[in-house]
Amino acid sequence: MSMITDIEDYFTKGCGRCPRFETAECSTRFWAAGLNKLREICLAEGLEETVKWGQPCYRHAGRNLVIFGAFQRDFRLSFFEPGLMKDPDGILEPHGPNTRTPGMLRFTANEGPSELEATLRAYIREAKGYAEAGLRAPKVERELDWPEELTDALDADSELADAFHALTPGRQKSYLFNLNTAKKPETRVARIIKFRDKILAGKGAQEY
Repeated sequence: MSMITDIEDYFTKGCGRCPRFETAECSTRFWAAGLNKLREICLAEGLEETVKWGQPCYRHAGRNLVIFGAFQRDFRLSFFEPGLMKDPDGILEPHGPNTRTPGMLRFTANEGPSELEATLRAYIREAKGYAEAGLRAPKVERELDWPEELTDALDADSELADAFHALTPGRQKSYLFNLNTAKKPETRVARIIKFRDKILAGKGAQEY
């Protein structure tokens, strides 16, 4: 199975990313009315319709502006430059616990886009203005917690400590982020042991 590349397939069959593709159980079928309304709004605002990652993506002035997708419990519209959005109505929310900037609208009823049509149009026009001006949201550096288990491991293993501190800041952050997702101390310890060879090789947590 592969993701769709034809936009019409999304609205008739699904995204192609799971076994429910082209079945009655596909989330795009359950949220068909709401998804089609989002499409109508985006096209009415003059956005260019494309497909990215198996989902409808809408562009303006050569930039991706918004994308939307369907899930089992909701369907969502997301802005590509959330850090620029002013959100006067307070309707945007972060994508998840590791995202600080609100940039997504979550709908739990097919009527949602119709009820928010005026606001959605205003937000899309705002985003179009940023694209036309070539503006980008400033990058926000996140401060990551330094796990106590990592400190203990580096203190006890000078070779590991030298290798870790020789890593690029981005590679160091990849380990801090990974370790911070573990809730239990023993899980963090196990991950550090598992990562040792990668760190000594000068690699990041996601590198092979």
